[in-house]
Amino acid sequence: MISKHGFETTELRSLQMSKIRSQNTKPEILLRKALWKLGYRYRIHAANLPGKPDILFKAKKLVIFIDGTFWHGYKWHEKKFKINSNIEYWTNKIEKNMDRDVQNQTKLLALGYSVLRFWDFEVKKNIGDCIVKIQQCLK
Repeated sequence: MISKHGFETTELRSLQMSKIRSQNTKPEILLRKALWKLGYRYRIHAANLPGKPDILFKAKKLVIFIDGTFWHGYKWHEKKFKINSNIEYWTNKIEKNMDRDVQNQTKLLALGYSVLRFWDFEVKKNIGDCIVKIQQCLK
């Protein structure tokens, strides 16, 4: 099977990749529920802001992103050499994502927003630390 991106892939791989969410991921929901339980109110996926932040505290001008380790290039300088198939496609895709993250963060800072970024595994393993960082920014 030829993918819409022009490279060879299996139907199973295509199906697996199509099920990966870009919004409302498990780490996002986990963090949002924890914040809500603590009494914090926020907006999600603010389409009018660069990068559509996962969580927005408008009054405090704080935005939060929860980044997936693969899609946003966690330890990319090490991991990019471990890609086994469609190397050029995935390298370009991840590096463009990383560049876009930097551009969006620069735009948000220029608009006067504070930006917090958490890796998905940080939220899953150390949600308490994430909450503390958020609370410090909301003071």
